[in-house]
Amino acid sequence: MTHVIITGGSSGIGLELALIYASRGARLSLIARSRDLLEQARRKLISEHGADAGEVRVEAADVAQEEEIEAAVRRCVEAFGPCDILVTSAGIVEPAPFEEQQSAAFRRQMETNFSGTVHTVRAVYADMKRRRRGKIMMISSGAGLIGIYGYSAYCASKFALHGFAQALRSEARRHDVQISVSFPPDTETPQFERELSLRPREANVIMGTVRPWAADAVARRIAAGIDQQRFEVYFGTTLFLLGRFAPAVRPLINWWLDRAIARGSGR
Repeated sequence: MTHVIITGGSSGIGLELALIYASRGARLSLIARSRDLLEQARRKLISEHGADAGEVRVEAADVAQEEEIEAAVRRCVEAFGPCDILVTSAGIVEPAPFEEQQSAAFRRQMETNFSGTVHTVRAVYADMKRRRRGKIMMISSGAGLIGIYGYSAYCASKFALHGFAQALRSEARRHDVQISVSFPPDTETPQFERELSLRPREANVIMGTVRPWAADAVARRIAAGIDQQRFEVYFGTTLFLLGRFAPAVRPLINWWLDRAIARGSGR
């Protein structure tokens, strides 16, 4: 039976992916910071989606704390066996202009979004190599493809994930471990609602014109990317073009963004 570990599995994209894998009969290990939200997610999987209570495990841990996430993954593996699929969905976003953002907030996003992913991957990678089997999906963001006003920390953390995924793919390939990275757009999640209240006006001028995706639609595309063993998973034409032809198209997109911000700011 496939064992799927999902960080950030208590809500949003992570929970929607859990629903997909529950429907496939997988054993699920969900990891997030809030024990209460994890228990709610577990009840939903069991009562609303027919998951077997004995096949859903939850662990409260902060991915930014390496010892915490390593211990949580170890307990999941002891309960359900080796990890076959890892999805690193845990992340935070706290937009603010760079000069207004406290160093602690900048560091928190780097430690959760980037280092938290690295910690989690490290917890399963050696065993996947040894078994010559396993799939790892890192969830980056459309903000990992182009810089966005007010998102310097978030963009930095998500750009870093792409570089990490590229390098690890090269190492993991000869051990038959599949590395993937996805770049979701704005997605309707509880975190997105919190983000909107902090988003600078200039960012709203350009990002508010694009309708966010539903979390279940994003999850379906990510799951399909894992199934098809695709390295990169994109959402929409703009993000695809940025991912595949960034040097050519980024200057044009930056020109458009700069003009939109200037108009929205009245300059």
